[in-house]
Amino acid sequence: MPNPPATRPRPAALPALSPTTLLAVTGGQLVAAPRTSPESGGPAAPESGGPAAPKDVRRRAAGQRAARRAPTNPYLRLLATPGARAFTVGNLIARLPMGMLGVSAIIMIAGSRDSYALAGAVTATGLAATAVVAPFTARLVDRFGQARIAVPATALAVLGSLALVLCVHYDAPAWTLFAAYAATATTPNTGGMSRARWAHLHRGDPAALHTANSFEQAADELCFMLGPVVAATLCGALFPEAGTLVGASLLMTGVLVFAAQRTTEPPPTPRNRTAVSPLRSPGMPALLAVFLATGAVFGALEVVSIAHAGGAILALQAAGSCAAGLLYGSLRPARNVHRRLLLCLTAMTALMSLPLLAASSTASLPVLALCLLLAGAATAPTMVTGMTLVQRATPPGQLNEGMTLSVTALLGGVAAGAAGGGWLVEHTGTVFGYAAPMSAAALALAVAAAGAFRRRPE
Repeated sequence: MPNPPATRPRPAALPALSPTTLLAVTGGQLVAAPRTSPESGGPAAPESGGPAAPKDVRRRAAGQRAARRAPTNPYLRLLATPGARAFTVGNLIARLPMGMLGVSAIIMIAGSRDSYALAGAVTATGLAATAVVAPFTARLVDRFGQARIAVPATALAVLGSLALVLCVHYDAPAWTLFAAYAATATTPNTGGMSRARWAHLHRGDPAALHTANSFEQAADELCFMLGPVVAATLCGALFPEAGTLVGASLLMTGVLVFAAQRTTEPPPTPRNRTAVSPLRSPGMPALLAVFLATGAVFGALEVVSIAHAGGAILALQAAGSCAAGLLYGSLRPARNVHRRLLLCLTAMTALMSLPLLAASSTASLPVLALCLLLAGAATAPTMVTGMTLVQRATPPGQLNEGMTLSVTALLGGVAAGAAGGGWLVEHTGTVFGYAAPMSAAALALAVAAAGAFRRRPE
């Protein structure tokens, strides 16, 4: 009897297929797998025991999640950078004394020796010493690192402030006041170090650097607005030495907190024989000339306003600059930074004419106050744009030195503007004294418009 034909096994029922099902043959068997994972919409995650997902897929998914969590406000997004908040807090603590120590020294010396001339000469000597020493301190910071140099340099500056307090308190000879205050010239440029950290963290991201520079300029304005008020309050409410003592304590504390944040610190750049000073970088000398003239705007405006209406009115100019700086940082900047600088300097020149018009046409202090508020609106954008150009003109390993040079030029301009504004006030009166800051702004515009600095690629 013939054998019956072999019965073929009936194939198992296939699973229901969906439009996203992928059919494949593996090991001689037909298998079905989903094309995409149900949650992410991307490639399906492998089951346990399977091969790991590609690195680029995981990286893309992580970037998408981070983008969804990122805040929309540019300043919140800036401070969300890992480690940024910690070094910013330390820097703000260290920067507040920059607006305190000079005023405190004047109040302390003038009250003890009954001589504003001596007090002014001592502080001017300290300013001149800072202009000489600060670039060398910044060069050491670039070479050996912020923490290794900033902490001992600050300690030496604090010792100079304490020595000044002792010399004033114990009625030491006048020359000791000059020597003690000159020792404070080793104070590191904390604002420059903070800007160097932002440039290191956001290199290649012009929009983030624009926001960071605007934030730093607003912080400068805030500290220089609050510092003199805090110093005068401490010296008047407690004792004449209180402002210097508190300022020195805040400076040391802030630098220690700032230097402790090592993860955001730019790596040191050892100097080699071929390295040259940022002064020789293309365009840097003319940029420093612009900063020198801009500093003269600030110095002249300060002296003339104090002589005309008292020092409190200057807070409005700083408030206008602070608000404009924050607004400027929230906007998307134009790509041509040189043209942006020319526009800012043009606006500053035009707005600096308002205090002159107000002082010459009316004696109303509210009108002058409003004009000073408006005049301050162009200073922060000008400084932000200028600092951006300095960062581009300075070699990457010399950022601290380059930005300290710009601050040194600014301080030199402040001293020259204060002297020129004081001369005009004494010989022509406060009304014509307001011509000094307007003229200095026009000079800065002329230097920039002449194209004296070589344009670097945008």
